[in-house]
Amino acid sequence: MLCFAAMNFARDARNTPPHQTAASTASASTRLLRFNKPYGVLSQFTPEGRWRGLKDFIAIPDVYVAGRLDADSEGLLLLTNNGQLQARIADPRFKMEKIYWVQVEGVPDEAALEALRQGVPLKDGLTRPARASLMVPPPALWEREPPVRVRQAIPTAWIELAIKEGRNRQVRRMTAAVGFPTLRLIRAAIGPYTLEGVAPGSHLEAEVITG
Repeated sequence: MLCFAAMNFARDARNTPPHQTAASTASASTRLLRFNKPYGVLSQFTPEGRWRGLKDFIAIPDVYVAGRLDADSEGLLLLTNNGQLQARIADPRFKMEKIYWVQVEGVPDEAALEALRQGVPLKDGLTRPARASLMVPPPALWEREPPVRVRQAIPTAWIELAIKEGRNRQVRRMTAAVGFPTLRLIRAAIGPYTLEGVAPGSHLEAEVITG
């Protein structure tokens, strides 16, 4: 299970160095940003309808999103000015694992978790094998705005789900398929890059990890 030691999402992003290490890095001209995307923000700079755009948070020119994250999801979004790096992060052919923290309605039993691990039949085919486990205790997170709507009579639980695919709204469809609808969805990591130390709505530079 992904664990961030002494995680503090409230750190000042202007003064906090990136919490990534690398044996080797790309050229000095390559930039890679770790952005903690809030709920209600699109994975693009231009706003649409009721959703805000990245331009409200990131003023760095010539960086582009490497992999999307739905407006109603939160967490790690990577941006770079390097096209090859963007493709390596975003293209499912490179099988870069993505880790999600998922609050679901109800408490999944071992059978539901095993179904997620083995592959879930969706309308667009069987999902690839994944890693799935209950998060006990649940992660210490920031409050979402707006708050998650929960039914008082039904408990909730958190799952850590790691996948190497990128289908449309895949995680939400997977948990629904095993009987536990997603209430809140946070992407915690993409490959070696994590949310550690990045406050919601903030971004930090990260070293490019190769190999």
